[in-house]
Amino acid sequence: GPANGERVAYLNHIGMVTTEIMHCLQHTDQLYDADLAIQCAILHDSVEDTNSTYEDIKKLFGQAVSDGVMALTKNESLPDKRAMMVDSLERIKGQPHEIWMVKMADRISNLYSPPFYWNDQKIAKYAEEAKLIYDALAPSNELLATRLLTKIEAYPSFMKSNN
Repeated sequence: GPANGERVAYLNHIGMVTTEIMHCLQHTDQLYDADLAIQCAILHDSVEDTNSTYEDIKKLFGQAVSDGVMALTKNESLPDKRAMMVDSLERIKGQPHEIWMVKMADRISNLYSPPFYWNDQKIAKYAEEAKLIYDALAPSNELLATRLLTKIEAYPSFMKSNN
């Protein structure tokens, strides 16, 4: 299995995404299915990063959650990262807004700071990709959309050329 550091990073990430969702649910007037949002936040990487399958998740959590998790899962058979992102966003947009919110929360969590070995080009590309997520999914929740945009705008400050 993964090294201890990786396991800690994985659990921290899931915790951060789930916390974003819970904070959002507490501070938003709109009514959302909190169970769906929180379960998908916790499970969003499970098909990508563990041996769990769609069927496993469906058996344990029901179809709405397993469909949400699958929409949040990259199709690794596509030619490149951008194709995977466009495809995933299309599938997410066919899901309830709770799933859109998990994707925004996921990217908010991933925009805290880039891996130390990323160059400026990679950092710029990641922010650009985040803008695609924002443009596609912002209508689902204003609070998360605002948080995501703030993170995107701050992200270039991590570039080596700025430090």
